[in-house]
Amino acid sequence: MKALEALLRWEGFDIEAFFEAVAPADVTRVLQKNILDERDFLVLLSPCGQAFLEPMARRAKALTLRHFGRVVQLYQPLYLADHCTNNCVYCGFRRTASMPRTRLTIEEIRHNARRMSETGIRHVLLLTGEAPAITPLSYLKEAVLAVRAYFSSISLEMHPMREDDYRELVAVGADGLTIYQETYDRNRYAEVHLSGRKRDFNWRLETPSRGCRSGFRAVNVGALYGLHEPRVDCFRAGLHARGLQLAHPEVEISLSFPRIHRAEPGLTGFSPVSDTTLVQLIVATRLFLPRAGIALSTREPARLRDQMMGIGVTRLSAGSSTEVGGYASSRAAQGQFVIEDTRSVDEVVEAIRGHGFDPVFKDWQRMDEQLQK
Repeated sequence: MKALEALLRWEGFDIEAFFEAVAPADVTRVLQKNILDERDFLVLLSPCGQAFLEPMARRAKALTLRHFGRVVQLYQPLYLADHCTNNCVYCGFRRTASMPRTRLTIEEIRHNARRMSETGIRHVLLLTGEAPAITPLSYLKEAVLAVRAYFSSISLEMHPMREDDYRELVAVGADGLTIYQETYDRNRYAEVHLSGRKRDFNWRLETPSRGCRSGFRAVNVGALYGLHEPRVDCFRAGLHARGLQLAHPEVEISLSFPRIHRAEPGLTGFSPVSDTTLVQLIVATRLFLPRAGIALSTREPARLRDQMMGIGVTRLSAGSSTEVGGYASSRAAQGQFVIEDTRSVDEVVEAIRGHGFDPVFKDWQRMDEQLQK
């Protein structure tokens, strides 16, 4: 529970009123500090703070270079299945969506992994919808074992699990966990999650802590920006990440910044997030959490992703597909969301180098790989 204490302390706090009281002098004061507290983070996230985006970005760039160097880590998502028992109004995989559903066979998983590895990618993120009866633990373990020969790092993004289940997945080779709270506002969370196990706000909120205790070396959290007021969700995501860092210093904690570009039919109360606001969220988070990894997926356009290299972002997906088996499958499948950056892995690598950074395909090696050498 230690990782959640800060979140719980701030649950009744009127963040909107705090934002209204922030003055330019407050932002200037915060930018002169080396270590930021929670209120400092709020000051940088405020609408007033947006006028200071340039000095914030300069400081964010210096911190990123100090802690991560001139490198950008690359990864690729592999969707294993799109079955889902939840009815989340913002998601293309929601239970009520009229679409053909599919689940890859283990051989199809191997085929996709082989094709992906030919691009040089060595970090993979395995994803499914949330349908444990269709993608049970036994299937997920087989999937991890099937891709081990092709990837050095295997992360998971799927339904929240018990600690013991996560331990079994770690035992067969998974080393990373991604789990988004979607929105940290309880009332808004209930409005956009209409049915399914995902309606349980607390069960999902506690999942990253279970993952840390289970032996994952890396845990990634975040919100889906656009569901709720983005500055508020970013503040709470930052608190969540810092709490995890303090409670589990042995685990690499990172954040992602997915943004809704096109609201699904039925999504009301959508809060569009401009490019400028998204940049503010990222650089403010970097100043608050200097050691946290920050990922920006192909949801975002190439121009913005290139701009954020080294300013705060340390991880980029490349050559991505959000369709089940999208790298080597003849099945017709619907993607979970529309990809904005459609560049190949080679094109992203070229862009990284063109901006003076080094692409990193592999920065982790499992013990079994080391023993083979």
